[in-house]
Amino acid sequence: MEPSTAAVDAPAPLAIAPLRGTIVPAGKAANPSLAVKIDNHEAARPQISLDRADIVFEELVEGGLTRYVGVWQSDIPDAIGPVRSIRPMDPDIITPFGGIVAYSGGQQIFVDMMKATPVINSVFDYDTTGLFSRVADREAPHNVVLKAAELVGRNASVAPPVQQFAYAGSIAASTAGIDGKPITQINGRFSAARYPAWSWDTASQNYLRSQEGAPDLDTTGARRGATNVLVLRVDIDGTYGEVPKTVMIGSGEGWASAGGKTVHATWSKAGQADPIRLIDDNGVTIRLAPGNTWIELIPNGTGSVELVP
Repeated sequence: MEPSTAAVDAPAPLAIAPLRGTIVPAGKAANPSLAVKIDNHEAARPQISLDRADIVFEELVEGGLTRYVGVWQSDIPDAIGPVRSIRPMDPDIITPFGGIVAYSGGQQIFVDMMKATPVINSVFDYDTTGLFSRVADREAPHNVVLKAAELVGRNASVAPPVQQFAYAGSIAASTAGIDGKPITQINGRFSAARYPAWSWDTASQNYLRSQEGAPDLDTTGARRGATNVLVLRVDIDGTYGEVPKTVMIGSGEGWASAGGKTVHATWSKAGQADPIRLIDDNGVTIRLAPGNTWIELIPNGTGSVELVP
């Protein structure tokens, strides 16, 4: 038999998404990350494209309310919102990702703090590029939307983020999957006004999110979910009066959950540009499951955490 001379197409190159630990086409791992300050006021819900973020941080702000820092890299949506203002802890949260940060504005001292980092700042209050707009179907100030894909496209030469966490190859191989205790419900409390909860859903192999006792839904009506849920206990710095600053540089107690199991953790962050490090009670680095991650920054003192078997 004559050997075949038919051309064989080379497989598309693959890479590991640095903020998910999943296998993606190489091009999806090459772009910079985009961090966006996202509103969590009742009037801002459902948020636009928050379900597509690789990593989401929930942080305490004034009046016992919370806001998000969402970070997108493996999947950049056309639009993200509602975009809100920067807070004093955000430079410490965002700097390790590099890339770009988008926000609506803020007190000048906090804007200056964010601009002092190496991260590219895109700010609605100073924008002349048309990247931000106010949409008509939401009320101000909960209606600022960012043209996210266009912003990232304009900064395509910026380096992608370094990997922030260690990842296993599967949910079962994650640290929680191997060493964790079965936990079906994770209840967090920031204040009397904000108390998110996560329920393990075996069918979808995902944690499903609630806020203040009601399902947390995206713009399609689907419930928000996460592969990994990290709960970190944090101190609050009162330097800025009524604006609380989550203390990110330091260490504290935490829990890492994946696959319906939870392992106790210690988190630490050495400096502003350093990522968060997670170790288990044996001092070994915790490996997350491949997928998206939500991080609840629950304040010490006023906040609480309940893990329900």
